[in-house]
Amino acid sequence: MKVEITKEAFNKLKRRVPWIYKNEIVSIPECDKGSIADLVYKGEYAATVFVNPESKITARVLSFEKVNIDREFFKNRIEKAIEKRKNGPVKNGLWKINASTTNALRLIHSEADFLPGLIADKYGNNLVVSFTTAGMDNFKGVILEILIELLNPKGIYEKADKIREKEGLEVISHTVYGNVDNEFIIEENDKKFLTSLKEGQKTGFFLDQRKNRYLVGKFGNKKTLDLFANAGGFGIYANAKYTKFVEISALACSQIEKNCELNGVENYDIIKADVFKFLEKEKETYDLIIIDPPAFAKNKKARNGAIKGWKYLIVNALKLLKDGGCLALFSCSHSITSKDLLDLALSSSIIDNSYLSVLEFLKQDYDHPYVLNIPNSLYLTGVLLRKTK
Repeated sequence: MKVEITKEAFNKLKRRVPWIYKNEIVSIPECDKGSIADLVYKGEYAATVFVNPESKITARVLSFEKVNIDREFFKNRIEKAIEKRKNGPVKNGLWKINASTTNALRLIHSEADFLPGLIADKYGNNLVVSFTTAGMDNFKGVILEILIELLNPKGIYEKADKIREKEGLEVISHTVYGNVDNEFIIEENDKKFLTSLKEGQKTGFFLDQRKNRYLVGKFGNKKTLDLFANAGGFGIYANAKYTKFVEISALACSQIEKNCELNGVENYDIIKADVFKFLEKEKETYDLIIIDPPAFAKNKKARNGAIKGWKYLIVNALKLLKDGGCLALFSCSHSITSKDLLDLALSSSIIDNSYLSVLEFLKQDYDHPYVLNIPNSLYLTGVLLRKTK
């Protein structure tokens, strides 16, 4: 099957950008969602893709060369993705991710591993997978067979992402192979975190923040405020004399309690509250504040509201940050960039009559690759700042 594209799309594909939108397609034959097609411009081949007429992102590149999209194709891609993570594994089931040692990591990161719509995370001998595109969902059985063959897991859990709705797919989470641990203890450097693989956010834990937890934690040994704390990772890494965790989810609050116990954290409080309302009343001051909210802007339309929310958070956090203290900011939305965070920090510091110096630029960890040809693969950006008066 051939799909005719615009000249602009053809030029984009020459730069190896892997998404083609509906308005970049000239004509498309009637077909099932997730069909395999060749993109062509005036008869010239450009790429082999998954095509889904129901999706705004209508074509997702599988290959820029003509190949058979079969079991061998997927096995080769999956093997390469796993091999990229192997500067381990090391003994006792732990893997080496650059400077970190862990038993939980991302093995396949969708387009960034040239497998659009496939996520696979390894938690010990459990696999948690997501199929977020119709094309990849069509090959689910084959892909599960390959993962079992290569990794021999004791169980595989499919965690359904709501983004499947945009592809015209059902959103159902379930065990697809063997038996999966519901609760699992992540070993990460010298820390331990209890997570629920079936109920926790993302595939069970924010594996992408591993390196950032380590870097930011070095600056918080006195008094730490961990906002949008989730399972408490940043606050626990800081190992401060006192830590306050603020989190609205009851499940996450219970995980923070258990994780503090696992790591011997003693002097802390867990506040179950909306962070915005918490900041209205908080008067205590801190040496380290972490702001790691969920994605405020999942698309460009939500950007203005997200900017206003971010400004409120930073201005009020700076009021609570001691002179010489550190502020860590993280955006997990491609619509709020590292530059946006810096601009917001600058304008907030002017209101606070303070200076902010940059200590670290931060991004997702190495097992979540950022590929330059794929701008959206840089989805987590952050900055660590120090305040001076």
